[in-house]
Amino acid sequence: MMRGVALAVLAFTLCATAAQAKEVTMKITSTAFSQKAFIPKKYTCAGEDISPALAWQDAPAETKSFALIADDPDAPMGTWIHWVLYNVPAADNGLAEHVPVPARLPGGALQGENSFGKTGYGGPCPPPGHGPHRYYFKLYALDAVLDLSPTDATAETLQKAMKGHVLGSAELMGRYERGKRE
Repeated sequence: MMRGVALAVLAFTLCATAAQAKEVTMKITSTAFSQKAFIPKKYTCAGEDISPALAWQDAPAETKSFALIADDPDAPMGTWIHWVLYNVPAADNGLAEHVPVPARLPGGALQGENSFGKTGYGGPCPPPGHGPHRYYFKLYALDAVLDLSPTDATAETLQKAMKGHVLGSAELMGRYERGKRE
């Protein structure tokens, strides 16, 4: 009886430890702005409209690729997608400032269509006088390289393709108000 209880406790402990090991907390940061801070004008439609540098750490060891979606949930017409990026190689731990616009990037990463109807990054561009908006850079570690054509890639199709493949995620939020803090 005692042996059975001991084995049950051991099995429970091993299962709990395995579950905790899979819950890796990833981090995403930027040298351009910190969490919840204002995004500099340089990275917006009122500036150079280039992507900020991003870095991440603590991805699960099983990661095969990364995906990134940047969006603005405060847009007056609903969530506005600013960037759709996927199949970023697992060996990468960040993105340099000013990622080029083409759908196919050196190294194999792919970019989809944003809400501006363009490929690549489109910076914060809220309507003047609409107040500060929040911009979320959502990074996903995936257990696969996705079979998704850039011509079909939107935030919605990327999210569907990622279903069942997400190993971990991290989020960086910056704010921007057009005409303010520029």
